[in-house]
Amino acid sequence: MTTLRPTVVRAGSDQPGHIGVALGSALYIAAVLGTGILLLPTLAARAAGPASLLAVGAVLAASVPLAATFAGLATRHPDSGGVATYVRLALGPTAARMTGYWFFFGVCVGCPVVALLGAEYVVAMLGGSQTQVYLVGAAFLVPPLVTNAIGLRVAGPVQLALTGSLVVLVVGVVLVSLPSADPAALTPFLPHGWGGVGDAISLLVWAFAGWEAVTHLAGEFRDPRRTIPRATAIALVVVGAAYLALQYVTLTVLGAQAGTSEVPLMDLVDVGLPGAGRIAVAVVAGIVTLGVLGAYLGAFAKLGASLGRDGDLPRWMARGAQPGGVPRRALLVVAILASAYFAIAVATGGDLEPFVLVHTSCMVAVYALGTAAAVRLLERGSPGWWAGVVACGLAVGLAVLAGTHLVVPLGLALLALTVGWVRRRSDAPQRG
Repeated sequence: MTTLRPTVVRAGSDQPGHIGVALGSALYIAAVLGTGILLLPTLAARAAGPASLLAVGAVLAASVPLAATFAGLATRHPDSGGVATYVRLALGPTAARMTGYWFFFGVCVGCPVVALLGAEYVVAMLGGSQTQVYLVGAAFLVPPLVTNAIGLRVAGPVQLALTGSLVVLVVGVVLVSLPSADPAALTPFLPHGWGGVGDAISLLVWAFAGWEAVTHLAGEFRDPRRTIPRATAIALVVVGAAYLALQYVTLTVLGAQAGTSEVPLMDLVDVGLPGAGRIAVAVVAGIVTLGVLGAYLGAFAKLGASLGRDGDLPRWMARGAQPGGVPRRALLVVAILASAYFAIAVATGGDLEPFVLVHTSCMVAVYALGTAAAVRLLERGSPGWWAGVVACGLAVGLAVLAGTHLVVPLGLALLALTVGWVRRRSDAPQRG
């Protein structure tokens, strides 16, 4: 049986690309900032109190070398396999299969979190029941699947508009609530000790994960060597400023309620602009949810097609892996997988924290092998190489913080090893 290899499009090639700096920045901002702003300020405040500001700062600092590392890899090896392709080139097919499974099966666990967070805001505006939250959440999955099935020429402008709405939402919430901020609410600063800061960092990995997601679309960029670094830099500034500002106003405006709110952005706006502000936040939160799902579902589909191309998933899924291709078959599998995870979330009562932790633990595993691959692939001594070295150390630290939650990526790694063993067994008679 012949093993298919990644069709890597080198930077500067003549392959057509549709993504420029504006759309590239929008995709990164949507993937990284995303719906984390809808709930993570509350979860971080619950875990660490005012010291959650330190957690935000720590994860933002860690994001700089991570973002630089993946930008460097994407400019040199733009391929729909993303991090799995980099790992394949540097560490071999088994490690690549693990990486692909972590992202495709593990990170996809975040889909119901995104959909249900947006639904919470919409239903909170309408005053509906938990059943309506589930129905609205399920409805949120449909439009992004449709636009990605049509292709980037349609999905791209939609994504740009949705991300613009996301940035407007963050700026508006901060400006409206800031006059009510009380710095006295930042004391005591460490109510749960340094262990609480560590817990908040583990949760906030969700907030700053996403630098690897857009790598699956790197082959769609115009002039990746110039466009990807610029889009990454813009996204870093926007995302960092947004999370720091939101965490500050959450702590200083909501005070003792900072760790208990189910819809913190809505509660923040209610302080300075009651009534109409809540409606605006709910509407934009719904738009944001569609934008985030659009970015991630497109990335999952591209990765699924590349895994099919490389023989790590059924080759039936391979169509659309090439730059400019629309991976509709892989997108169908993604739709089934996301629906299954959504059903589990509903069946378990809508508790999203376990899904967040599974998502982030798989992200940490992807980062660990992805940054290790960067150290092998990037030019030794270059800025990208040094960023990879630092990011690799940070990924190890994040893995330590993930602790027992790494059981899910370990299980997927065993699945990848099993698939490899089966493939070798099936190849043996042909070689004989």
